[in-house]
Amino acid sequence: MIGRSRNDAGQAFPIYVVMVAGLLFLVFAFFAVGKASALRNGAQGAADAAALAAAQQARVEFEGPFRASLPEDLLDAFLRAHKVPPGACSAAYSLAAANDARVEDCRSTPGGYTDRITVDVKGRKPVDSSVLPGSEETFAKATATAVVKFRCSWTSVDYNDDSIRDMFFFSCGKDFLKIEPSNPPPWSEVSKILYDVHLVDN
Repeated sequence: MIGRSRNDAGQAFPIYVVMVAGLLFLVFAFFAVGKASALRNGAQGAADAAALAAAQQARVEFEGPFRASLPEDLLDAFLRAHKVPPGACSAAYSLAAANDARVEDCRSTPGGYTDRITVDVKGRKPVDSSVLPGSEETFAKATATAVVKFRCSWTSVDYNDDSIRDMFFFSCGKDFLKIEPSNPPPWSEVSKILYDVHLVDN
């Protein structure tokens, strides 16, 4: 009886080792999947922040051409034909770096009153799991798109009948603005009313 019990124990030991090894593999695999998911979420957050930063910077850089278009009543032409300023993507690079990622591409699509800026980012940290072959060269990637949308309708007045517009009146949802081209208010006070910036689905 004693000899048979020792023999059974000897046969069970390899099975026990295999089970423990299997459980350890599952633990590491779950850890790798969790790490990959966390890195993917981090990359998406970096992409979102970078795209928003680019759109906000574009709104800032619209100041010069926007104001220049007012006196001769060329605002509609500016809104329809302008390009997204090149400096917008510089802001995307900075925000991505601050979120432990780097920008792989930043592109803009002017669309009349609405401009789209799309940013592709790649995380700086690899998955690097011993149970996932090639994971040391696998990095999280993500894409985000933000829009800069001109949200107002307007009318203008030429008080002196000299073909130079003296006043613009903007209706922007619940907000109303009056802008005198010869003495415009600070751009920081009006740009967020004139332009809406937000993320959209890719």
